[in-house]
Amino acid sequence: MAVSEQFQRTRRLCLALPCLAVLSACGFHLKAATPLPFKTLFTNINLDSEFGARLRRAVEANSPDTRFIEDRSQAEVYLHQISDDQGLRQLSINAQGQVDEYELDLNFSFELLDKAGHVLLAPTVLHSVRELPYNVNIVQAKDSEITRTFKDMRNSLIDQILRRMSAPDVQEAYRNADHRPVVPIPSTEINRQRHPGTPRIPGTPGSLP
Repeated sequence: MAVSEQFQRTRRLCLALPCLAVLSACGFHLKAATPLPFKTLFTNINLDSEFGARLRRAVEANSPDTRFIEDRSQAEVYLHQISDDQGLRQLSINAQGQVDEYELDLNFSFELLDKAGHVLLAPTVLHSVRELPYNVNIVQAKDSEITRTFKDMRNSLIDQILRRMSAPDVQEAYRNADHRPVVPIPSTEINRQRHPGTPRIPGTPGSLP
């Protein structure tokens, strides 16, 4: 019986290994949480927005002892969103002069400061680009797909923000903040170069100029 049970365990392991290899090849990794070194966090990102709510949940899941607070002066760290810029442009046109493909572009910049203005993470730009095939015969469906794609791009930003904030150099900067450069505490208002809402397909109702 013991030999049979050992055989079954070995067989299950052999069957599982190819699956793990496939998941790894697809970019799936089991990541351990890296708690943030600070307990309170303020941000000028709207936490009631979909993006802000996802960011809050991600931070709390990654670092259960860290929470967002509403009083900037009482927060240990200020996650300052500098700008949020997304755009849509024609990438290719077919022989009939119709758009074949669009390029979706997203730029998000932020910095991390402590309550005294010490720079823990210098202004950082996260850039994401996606290409999306387009069919003039299904404009409404493609418009929805563009919205979903931008949402996916923003969700990927959250992982990048967390990785930046929990990086060893940022944790070291927080522990030794007195030796870091000091800047004036920025406004809680966000500098938007272009409206952060989803750009509409040119030529459709509500499209951006």
